[in-house]
Amino acid sequence: MPTLRLTVKECAGLPLTVVVLAGTMKGEDDPCIWKNALKELKERVGMVEGIEAEVIERLKFSFDHLKDEKLKHCFLYCALYPEDFPIWEDELIECWIDEGFIDEMNTRQEMKDKGHAILKKLEDNCLLENGTYQYQPCKKMHDAVRDMALSITSINPRYMIQAGLQLEKLPKEEEWIRDIEKVSLKSNSISEIPIDMSPPKCQLLTTLLLQRNPIKKIPNSFFVNMPCLSVLDLSFTNIECLPDSISELKNLTALLLEGCEELRALPCLSKLQRLKKLDLNFTGIEKVPEGMDMLINLRYLNLFVFTLKVIPTRVLPKLSHLQHLKVYMSDETKGLKADEVVPLQKLECFYGRFENMHELNKFVSSMQQCKKNVIKYQLYVGLFSLVAEEERVVSINDLEIVGGELMFPVDMQELDISYCHYLRNASHISSLKNVVDLRVCKIGHCEGIECVVSFSFSSSTHQFQSLQCLFLIDLPKLSEVIKVEGYGSATTSILASSATFSNLKEIHISDCPSIMTLLPHWLLPNLQNLEEITVRDCEKLVEIFAAENEEKGSDALIKFDLPKLRFFILKSLPELKSICSKSGVMVCDSLQLIDVDNCDKLKRIPPFVSFVGNEQPHAHAPPSLKIVSSRQWWDSLEWDDPNFKNVLQPLWQNRWFFMQTVLHEFEEQVKMK
Repeated sequence: MPTLRLTVKECAGLPLTVVVLAGTMKGEDDPCIWKNALKELKERVGMVEGIEAEVIERLKFSFDHLKDEKLKHCFLYCALYPEDFPIWEDELIECWIDEGFIDEMNTRQEMKDKGHAILKKLEDNCLLENGTYQYQPCKKMHDAVRDMALSITSINPRYMIQAGLQLEKLPKEEEWIRDIEKVSLKSNSISEIPIDMSPPKCQLLTTLLLQRNPIKKIPNSFFVNMPCLSVLDLSFTNIECLPDSISELKNLTALLLEGCEELRALPCLSKLQRLKKLDLNFTGIEKVPEGMDMLINLRYLNLFVFTLKVIPTRVLPKLSHLQHLKVYMSDETKGLKADEVVPLQKLECFYGRFENMHELNKFVSSMQQCKKNVIKYQLYVGLFSLVAEEERVVSINDLEIVGGELMFPVDMQELDISYCHYLRNASHISSLKNVVDLRVCKIGHCEGIECVVSFSFSSSTHQFQSLQCLFLIDLPKLSEVIKVEGYGSATTSILASSATFSNLKEIHISDCPSIMTLLPHWLLPNLQNLEEITVRDCEKLVEIFAAENEEKGSDALIKFDLPKLRFFILKSLPELKSICSKSGVMVCDSLQLIDVDNCDKLKRIPPFVSFVGNEQPHAHAPPSLKIVSSRQWWDSLEWDDPNFKNVLQPLWQNRWFFMQTVLHEFEEQVKMK
């Protein structure tokens, strides 16, 4: 329609202004609304001079048409980040919650859901855009959009934003204007605040962001004239102690000190009755701050502190509004008692180490009986822990367990076991039978583990049916992944039709010196979802897939059908002689990488058979396959049919070139997403 064409013309041919205006007017089909928008846009642009001012005014049109005032505040908050800085979604939403831009709800998760809805609106209005940083998705502000936000915050609401400018000194006192509301000096090089520095009375200042500066000390007078300060972020500074004047900031709702490794103690917090968030993650404190038990409005407490020696009893139960709790104590003889955490009925996210197995079982029992709101948890017993990947994790470390003593939450997604030397196999832990969504299992540094799963005629054949990732690390007695007791054709027939490992996507094995065969052939029907096999430093491993009862002299082909296998990585396996039996062929058209290093006795790559075609093997290679190896190993291979070598050889590359290619392809895929 003519009005639409005129509106686009009014955007001066600038793609960004066209996109932002389109986001603003999306869904509007009333010609009257479009005519009014065109009139308003012309009037706004006509009131300013200069190309830059005109662009900013066109972009302000979109900002002014955000219908919710809190939505506007959420957008302007993004300008507090340095220019071109990656903005992580979860971090940003937490900041919005700290600022009070998201209204209080029944649960913190509901507030986070609201935050994601706000993000979606800002994206739809093209005020935030998708980006990537270190291959991770993030949000970014276009430079022109940020300039527009800075233009707004220079007037009302008034912010002082000097983030990421390599400042070595704090702005002068005269720059701290009385009506300033938020100050962002994050990611600079400010190392000290002058002892006589006392900004004028900033009655409206609610947010002060000083994180990621090498600040060591703050004078006591600095906070005296900031009566309304609500959010103070000193994360990742070199601060050694906080001034006593912190105790008088009675309107403080968020005190953020993550990564302040030099911080040894805090002043008394008893007067901070409005405090909702206290983050002491990775600080150097040795004891709980005085007066913390008085913080009755606290919703978020992070005490994941390696130097923390003890948490006094009866402190945590007083914090009855806690929704997020993360606790760690350095003393291996110390840990939480279940009675300190069970009373926290509003807890949604909990990371903590329990004193012993009995206390863990008490807490898990309470979770099941009271149907708590805990949706994310990492529950530990013992000091050492493998790095967790899922949201609902139980980690058992350095305990004398034999199997039947543990209690697990039924919705547990990850089980990590380490240094439990008396355990012989994981399937003997009886409570695992009740877990319905176990996705990741990591077993490491356990001297007694002989297998992961063992079957007998009387045992269940549906163990680990939800498992997606299996990690086995430094298990000196591990002889096989899956063990059949009372071996016979009837047993394997039953197991072949079971659901064990039917969702397995990745298997990673390293430093297991006793294992000789990785997986039995009869298990292959269960491995149709397997995508990655990585085996490293297993000095006795001879064969990857074993084919039992192979008839001598038989010419019948044995198919190793793995339709989703993409990565096959074999490293430092000095006795490895075969991937599968000599009469075996691989059916895996999805295979992208075979990476072989220091496997000198491996002399054969099995032939590949296409999913479509004759039963007999022919010169075929998976379409995306790349083989990475040393040239010497490649030249030493023996071939059943020279045609297979001719098909595969053009795909051989040296390792350095291949890794550069993979990184480039991965970056391109991320950009496309």
